[in-house]
Amino acid sequence: MTDTARVSLESPPSLRAVADRGGPEGLGLVVVNYGSSALLRRNLAAAGALGPHVRVVVVDNHSTDEERAAVTALAAERGWDLVALPDNRGFGAATNAGFARARELGCATFCCLNPDASATPEVLEELRLASLTDPLAVLAPRIVDSTGATVFAGSTLGLRDGRTGARHSPTRSRGPVEDWLTGACLVVSAEMADRLGGYDEGYFLYWEDVDLSHRALAAGGSLVVRSDLVAVHDEGGTQGEREGDAKSDLYYRYNCRNRLVFAARNLPRRQLLGWLVRTPRVSWEILLRGGRRQLLHSPRPLVTAVRGSLEGAGIAVAALVRGPSSQPFRGKRTPQPR
Repeated sequence: MTDTARVSLESPPSLRAVADRGGPEGLGLVVVNYGSSALLRRNLAAAGALGPHVRVVVVDNHSTDEERAAVTALAAERGWDLVALPDNRGFGAATNAGFARARELGCATFCCLNPDASATPEVLEELRLASLTDPLAVLAPRIVDSTGATVFAGSTLGLRDGRTGARHSPTRSRGPVEDWLTGACLVVSAEMADRLGGYDEGYFLYWEDVDLSHRALAAGGSLVVRSDLVAVHDEGGTQGEREGDAKSDLYYRYNCRNRLVFAARNLPRRQLLGWLVRTPRVSWEILLRGGRRQLLHSPRPLVTAVRGSLEGAGIAVAALVRGPSSQPFRGKRTPQPR
């Protein structure tokens, strides 16, 4: 397999005239909260009005009673719809609950946005119009940090080893790759969400967006990075305070675990075995995203990465015995009326 060319980086002209002929269709802006009401106030609330077609749906994965009260008050203050879950069900399950609520509100398009990210009304409107015009496209803007440096303009998944990285990163896989889009700011139509069944809820945290992108391509869709549209995301804001480049325990555990969960769910046995064999090296590379210095302070990051790798390996070995739990959807693209 060769590098996929299915991610578009083109900057098409405004699609406003095309969408207006069909009448207004709402965009459900779905934000998953877990102990991040301060980030919601700093980013989403500070953005002000997001346009007449945008309905904000905040899904609160319960953390503490105090946080629940804070996000409930903020949602009431800003006029957001709040879906208050009784426990922490993970990113995928919470986002799916947000999609369901947005659909009830009449939205034809959904946009996932992290609490530590922001997008202007103009960017959201262009993404909404682009999704209405091509419902089988999964879209993302170019993402920058608060300094203006690009942190996402499309990512790749190594099909030989399960490495992830930017297209031109020196750490990307040297073998064949498939593209994927980050869930930090991602737009999917209600039609495509129906085809895919939303996010796979078995990941809990991390890799849901890789899985969604993979299944979207397999379902006949496309992945589109709108490089002319920009969202701001200071990565790691939801992980709390950390020293230097270090990541959270959840980051290490679930990135190491879910790499193998993805392989077990989506890949044939031979390919899955290749990912499993390369796990020690790739998990070490995931750990080093937080730098070597973190290991001088505590062995905890290493222990967490090993724990996640072993959890994923158990799932992968079970899949090797019985075969993948699900095969990629191979549906054909359905022509859409214009």
